[in-house]
Amino acid sequence: MRWENLTGEPEHRRADPALFGADAVTTRTFDTPEFRGITFHEVRARSILNRVPGASRMPFEWTVNPYRGCTHACVYCFARKTHGYLDLDTGIDFDTQIVVKVNAPELLRRQLASRRWQGDHVAMGTNVDCYQRAEGRYRLMPGIISALTEHANPFSILTKGTLILRDLELLTRAARVTDVGISVSVGFTDTGLWRTVEPGTPAPERRLDVVRVLGEHGIGCGVLMAPVIPFLSDHPAQLRETVRAIAAAGATSVTPLVLHLRPGAREWFMAWLGQHHPHLVRRYERLYAEGAYAPKWYQRRITRQVHELAQEYGIGPTRAGAARRIRPAGAAEAPAPSEPTQLTLL
Repeated sequence: MRWENLTGEPEHRRADPALFGADAVTTRTFDTPEFRGITFHEVRARSILNRVPGASRMPFEWTVNPYRGCTHACVYCFARKTHGYLDLDTGIDFDTQIVVKVNAPELLRRQLASRRWQGDHVAMGTNVDCYQRAEGRYRLMPGIISALTEHANPFSILTKGTLILRDLELLTRAARVTDVGISVSVGFTDTGLWRTVEPGTPAPERRLDVVRVLGEHGIGCGVLMAPVIPFLSDHPAQLRETVRAIAAAGATSVTPLVLHLRPGAREWFMAWLGQHHPHLVRRYERLYAEGAYAPKWYQRRITRQVHELAQEYGIGPTRAGAARRIRPAGAAEAPAPSEPTQLTLL
């Protein structure tokens, strides 16, 4: 098995990753209902701060990812492809073979203390969810948040996990000394769709409860309305209900993102589509004929509709990165983009 995360180079620079034997990994299973069928591979990473490639569309330069693979099992997750780098498949293995970087907090603390580190913004939850079920057992995020707080290092978290409320006190403490941005991902409120397309995640209404609780404790929380799934969650009435629920939860912003289908995720999603909605397969093949992204005209239409609804409900759109509060203190607010911002977060 190929364990890229054990090499000393940042993930995007590795052309010939080292191959480690089984003695480099501790493999565990837990006979409890929430972890039945899940295998955890505990590794000691050599680097935890990963620089985002310059060509990326992300509005940040550095990430921390304490896990690889995700029990949320979202059928559309773009990060599925990364499991192929470990000689694992991008389907069921991604959902059930979870790599845990058990030394992430101590490693991050050491890297933040380095003279070479300039205190740049660190984004979390941009590859797989750092508050997936595994975090309930391994508890890596408290140490990570504490390390960032000790160095007053700005950071942001994107999650579908309600477990983030466990760390509410730590987040509140961090917000007193540095810039903290929280975004919760809620693409739709249709419970029937949720049960099949995001089977391992908390229900949409529970995620919106997270937005509400964070707001009540003075931590503004934006919502990444992602993904908007063509022909399944994009009807005007569905968009209205989702934006209404987001506004009612007290979200500071809403940013719509249309489903994109990268290799690895595309095959898994299309297999799911063929099983659950076979009548849509041809429509998807036409809509995504040019690549991973839906056509610009479709993205613009969805963005326009959501922004209009957001204004109607009093929350308004936000520019890329605003929910993460990456903008330097005192900088002028940029105008909302006229075209959709297609980030590869989910």
